[in-house]
Amino acid sequence: MIKFIPLGGAGEIGASCFYLNIAGTGIILDCGMHPQKKGLDALPDFDLIQNENIDFVLITHAHQDHLDALPFLIKRFPYLQIFTTPQTRAVAELTLQNTISILREQISEEKYQLYSHEEIDLLIQSIQYKSYEEKFSLRGYKHESKSEINISFHDAGHIIGSAGIFIEHDGKKIFYTGDINLQKQSLLSGAYLPKQKIDLLITESTYGSTDSSKILEWQKEAERLAKSLNKILNNNGSVLIPVFALGKMQEMLSMIYKLMRSNKIPQVDIYTGGIANKISRIYDYNRFVINENDPTFELSQIPQINYFEVKNHNDFFNSPCIVLASSGMVIEKTASYKFAQQWLKQSKSAIFTVGYMDSQTPGYQIANARKGDKIKLSEFFEEEEVKCEVQHFRFSAHSKREDLLQIVELLNPSTVILVHGDVPAIDWMGANILKQNPAVKLFAVEKGKEINF
Repeated sequence: MIKFIPLGGAGEIGASCFYLNIAGTGIILDCGMHPQKKGLDALPDFDLIQNENIDFVLITHAHQDHLDALPFLIKRFPYLQIFTTPQTRAVAELTLQNTISILREQISEEKYQLYSHEEIDLLIQSIQYKSYEEKFSLRGYKHESKSEINISFHDAGHIIGSAGIFIEHDGKKIFYTGDINLQKQSLLSGAYLPKQKIDLLITESTYGSTDSSKILEWQKEAERLAKSLNKILNNNGSVLIPVFALGKMQEMLSMIYKLMRSNKIPQVDIYTGGIANKISRIYDYNRFVINENDPTFELSQIPQINYFEVKNHNDFFNSPCIVLASSGMVIEKTASYKFAQQWLKQSKSAIFTVGYMDSQTPGYQIANARKGDKIKLSEFFEEEEVKCEVQHFRFSAHSKREDLLQIVELLNPSTVILVHGDVPAIDWMGANILKQNPAVKLFAVEKGKEINF
């Protein structure tokens, strides 16, 4: 008997958290927060599993929407054992500390008492880590079967340490993709799938509704970016690129430096800063044990200036430069948000967005604006004219929809559960999976709605 309950991440991107009960053993797959909600509203609904057996937590990767609710889960169920990859554990040590600082500003008189930084340290130390394809066994204290549950992590090609989770029990095989990417990026070489037929596939569907003709391969998109960078930099302008501190920062930094080294764009100052620089050191330290395209390359080789050391933001416009700043969606109070307010006023400069933007974010407004448009970044600011150039590029760390269909075809599951996508994305994926194989049992899940197998 297998029971599946979505606690978040059903019909939306955010707060990914799924409960799986296998013959009495309870497993939580991911435990993220919703990036566009604040305080306790951003958490998965743990009340849905209050009366269930819960024994283990398996984390696919360290992005906010898959990891950051973990302290709240452990506060409520302190006996749970946590497993992830070594690289995800290393990144979590940085990002969870940062999350607590942000949440402290959002939650004051709520029923939750927030973790201290010392408690986060203890939580991190309790996380057990397993390398890619290293098998380990789980058995909950109320397990109804004599056989163990065997687990292994498989490189998902999304960010450093990202993993799909392969679960075997009593001859049945389950695979949860997490966020998965089959294609090469600038640093990472793409996902490695299990070589076996899967009975139950739980797959992301992020780009299910996105026309893949708009998503070029990284190398082709890099050429388009280089052409646009040349136009701005050669006209004495500067370029702001909002990026996520984990993953997108390292990939874009690597790619831009390679473009400079090959003389495809001018040699100008590159500004980075914040927690992203610490994450870059984790990439460098692990480069020989993860699937990097060129393990000899180190991000620390790239000349960079810390943008927090720039006291006057007008200095960014004294000579051409490229600024890679988080957050990727230009969320209020972040470095990219503060810089964007300056860039929007500069007629020679540009803002280049390079990834997914939630429609409720300032980044989405910027990405969909053009010179001369008027936009309102927040309710506390008046509308202002966009004087800089704005361009959008797609350097995706997620599989395009045809690749997701390929994953389904390669793993040949009897049953598919679609998660981590909006309704149009899940609708497209569902229709095309059934077209590909009408015999598949298909589920588009709802938060709190139990599915039994």
